[in-house]
Formats: sequence, structure tokens, C-alpha cells
Amino acid sequence: MMVPTIRDVAKKSNVSVATVSRVLNGLNGYSDKTKQKVLKTIEEMGYQPNAIARSLSNKRTQTLGVMFPDVSNEFSSGILHGIEELAHDRGYSVLVCNTAVDGNRTLKYLQVLREKQVDGIIFSSEMLKEEYIQVLDAMNIPVVLVSSETKYSGIPYVKVDDRMAAYDATNYLIGQGHRNIAMISGTKGDPIAGTPRVEGYKQALVDNGITVNDAKIVYGNFRFESGSRLMGQLLSEDSSITGVFAACDEMAIGAMNYAMNNGISVPDQLSVVGYDNLKLSEMMVPSLTTIHQPLYDLGRIASEKLIAMVETGGIVPSSIVPHSLIERQTVKALKTY
Repeated sequence: MMVPTIRDVAKKSNVSVATVSRVLNGLNGYSDKTKQKVLKTIEEMGYQPNAIARSLSNKRTQTLGVMFPDVSNEFSSGILHGIEELAHDRGYSVLVCNTAVDGNRTLKYLQVLREKQVDGIIFSSEMLKEEYIQVLDAMNIPVVLVSSETKYSGIPYVKVDDRMAAYDATNYLIGQGHRNIAMISGTKGDPIAGTPRVEGYKQALVDNGITVNDAKIVYGNFRFESGSRLMGQLLSEDSSITGVFAACDEMAIGAMNYAMNNGISVPDQLSVVGYDNLKLSEMMVPSLTTIHQPLYDLGRIASEKLIAMVETGGIVPSSIVPHSLIERQTVKALKTY
């Protein structure tokens, strides 16, 4: 069976090819009766507009590129779910690129997206390096960051306030009577999810009259294994630590794993607070107290911003999305007299 073409639709509808094209692209210049006739013919014939042909008329491919340093983890999948749902609702397809944790595939995938002529790009959890900016400038398409930020004008971002969220997590432990609190941070010097969360942790200690001890801040890689290893390091250096704030749920669960494997009860002997509120944090026993990032909402908002920029050619403002602390079972209130 032959696949119907736009010419077939025009012939059966008794209108010109140009009229069918205008209907498909939402342009005016025809009556409502003609529009309904064309749409009915399209439905009856099962005609599918060709994306490349469509792009010749409206200069768009209705395709968005999304770049993640790791598409396999729950954090990325939560954001991607929000991106895809909004994009699908607006008639856009999504191309997902796994740039690897160290970003060594980013330039390669930028070239791929350039060849695919995507209408815009969402960057997740990665800093925009100068070399990326140069390529993006040449592509001349809009860019939105999610769970990241930049000072480059014209590139909006969507994220939570990482510094404030880390402050709230640490302050919660202090409010439960803990004074000897360690932190398992992400990558040292990471300006996105690293440094701001360390700053929030430190500020909460200072505001509560607790001396900051840099030896109680250790740096992992946002992975389960590093959380487990670093919890062992912290406790070997100071067994009197009663609480730990981890910069992501994976590392928090790693810390819990080390504690339980070494006969240390959570939360009776060690209280743990995570960051992200992954589904896994609720499934743990005991379930993890953590900072909630609305991952799905972050994705939807980023997708909405990008499509607005694609369709209007304008710039949209950045957004800070509210976080919250989810109290579960990994923090014990200490008696203070």
C-alpha cells in the first residue's frame, strides 16, 4: 500500500498543496470549512507530515535535544520524564544524549544535534564551558539549563536553591539535637551541586554556633560506593559523629550501608539526611529523610521554557523551584539538657 503524500491529500480535498501545507502549519488564508475538510481527509488517509519537509516551510524540525551526563540514573530519568511529557504535549520529539559523567562526549553530541537540526537544547547537570558556548553560538538555537546555572546572558536555567536546601538539611539535624555533623559532598569544586551545598552546610553550623571543621567534609562522586567508603573514613577519624548530611541520596544510602554493615544502627547511633528524594530513598529500610527536588517539575518547566524560546524567538527568565525536606526514619532526635 502506497504511503499517502501531501499531494494525495490536496487532490482528495480538492484544494492546492499550498493550502494543505498552511493548514498543517497553523497558518491562515482559508475558511474553517476548508480546514475541517483537509483535516478530515488527513485523518481518513492516515497522512503523516514529513518532519524534514515541514521544516523547510517553518524552519523547524519540532525536535529538541537533551543532554545528560548519565541517563541511566533515577535523577536523570525523573527530569527526562517531565521534559518528554511537556514536549510531547506540544508536538515535539526529544533526542537524548548521554554525555558521560566527565562530559567528554558533549562536543561530539553537540555536533550530532547540529546535524539533526534540532530546534533547541536542554543541558542537565553540567556547566556550560566556553567551548560549548562557541558551538552553541554557531548553531544559533535556544538553550535552557536544568539543575544547573550560568551567567551567560540569554541562557535561562531551572533549578532549586542548592545552598538553601543544604542549609535546611543541616539545620534540621541541628534542630534534632545533633552538634557533631559531618558532610559527604559531591565532587570538590563542582559549582553546581558541589560548592553551593557545602556552603549551605557550613552556614547552618555557623548560624547555630557550631565550629566548622573542614576535616568533617569529605568529597565523593555522587555514587553509592563513594558514600559508603567516605562514611567509613569519617567514622574512623571521629567515631563520635552523630549525624551526616550527604549531597545526594545515592551517597546517603551508601553511608547507611556502611553503618549497617559495621553494626552501627541508623538512626539510633547515626542519623542520615540525603538530597534529591529519589524513589529508592522511600524504599530503604529505614526510609531516608531527604531534601525533595521536584525532578519531574524541573523537566517540564525546562521544556516549556525552551519551546517558548523556539516559537517566539525571545528570551525567558530563569526559575528557582521550591524544595522541601521529607521527614522519614533516618534521623533520631537527641535529648538535650
